[in-house]
Amino acid sequence: MKQLIIGGARSGKSLHAETLARASGLAVTYLATAEARDGEMQRRIAHHRERRPADWGCAEEPLHLAAKLRDLAAPDTCVLVDCLTLWLSNLLFAGRAAAQAEAGEAIACPLLAGETAALIEALPQLPGCIVLVSNEVGWGIVPMHPVSRLFADEQGRLNQRVAAACDRVTLVAAGLPLTLKG
Repeated sequence: MKQLIIGGARSGKSLHAETLARASGLAVTYLATAEARDGEMQRRIAHHRERRPADWGCAEEPLHLAAKLRDLAAPDTCVLVDCLTLWLSNLLFAGRAAAQAEAGEAIACPLLAGETAALIEALPQLPGCIVLVSNEVGWGIVPMHPVSRLFADEQGRLNQRVAAACDRVTLVAAGLPLTLKG
C-alpha cells in the first residue's frame, strides 16, 4: 500500500500519517527529509521526535529519497516519509533550479528532474507500506517571487505524480481526513 497524505500547514497531516503508520501493525521507519539549519527547524524536528514512539526507526535523507526508500522498504515495514515538501525545497536549492528561477532563466536542473523521476519510478516497486506526507500549496494566490512560483508549480506537479502512483490519497484539513482516492 502506497499512501499520500496532503494538506496545508498545520492541518494535521503528519499526525494523521503517524496514526496510519502505527495502525499498520508493521515495524515503522520514519524517513525525515528536513535539515535543521536554523532554530525554528530544530524546534519543529524536536516536536516531531517527541511525538513518535520510541520503537520506531528513524532515517534521514534530504536529497536522494528514492534510493533511501529502496534501502528501507520491506514487506514487514511501514516507511513514513515526512515530508515531500521539504525534500522538494532541498532539491530546488541543492541543484540549479532556484538560482535559475531567480535569474529568470528556463529551469533545467538535472538533480530536480532526476530525483523526482526516480521517486515516481520507485514507488510502485517498493514492498511494504509507504506513507508520504506533502503540503498542498496551490490554493492560495500565485506568488510574486520567481522562486516561490517555481516552488508552488513544482509542488503541484510532484503531488499530482505521487498521487497517481499511490493506492490511496487523503487530504487532511483541520485535523480531519478526507479520502480523495482509494
